[in-house]
Amino acid sequence: MSSAQPDHDPDLLLGLLGGCQRADRGSQRRLYMLYYSYAMGICLRYARTRDEAMEAVNDGFMKVFRDVARFDTTKYDQLTSTFRGWLKRIMIHTAIDQYRASGKHRLQQSIDDTPALQYADDHYTALDALSYDEIIELVGQLTPGYRAVFNLYVIDGYTHEEIASQLGISVGASKSNLSKARAHLKTLLFKNRHHAYAGSIG
Repeated sequence: MSSAQPDHDPDLLLGLLGGCQRADRGSQRRLYMLYYSYAMGICLRYARTRDEAMEAVNDGFMKVFRDVARFDTTKYDQLTSTFRGWLKRIMIHTAIDQYRASGKHRLQQSIDDTPALQYADDHYTALDALSYDEIIELVGQLTPGYRAVFNLYVIDGYTHEEIASQLGISVGASKSNLSKARAHLKTLLFKNRHHAYAGSIG
């Protein structure tokens, strides 16, 4: 369940990273433009608005430029895929930090709020039947708390323990929010006329 990203020319990327390690503004600008869409796609999944996503992208790239000297370009055989993974982690952490700093949404929700919505943490077969773009569109309709946990667990592959640490919540709250997110997605699937898929969730 991932959106394919084209590989950029490794020689170009190597040159740009070298320039960024020397704090060359031109190299920083070109790297930003080259990976802007990729970074924005990640941050949009966590941010409440496009403006917040843009802020997270810019903050994330500032961290990239600050820490790029630690990225050893001679260490990796698959430079472009390794760099994408490194950039992705930075963008996810930046977007989550921004989310937590807003202080406007609480992720610690009581499991007793919706006792009937207890779904196992198995593979989400109904979503697997949809395209990546359809999944992201539906997930974007979730409340911020549910969306954050769903993205981290289902899309980005974090464990509940890692999510709890990232978001400052309990493991139980992470599992509860994932169950509730899945229940809400089931409703959204029905509303979007995906009746056949919705019936197989849970």
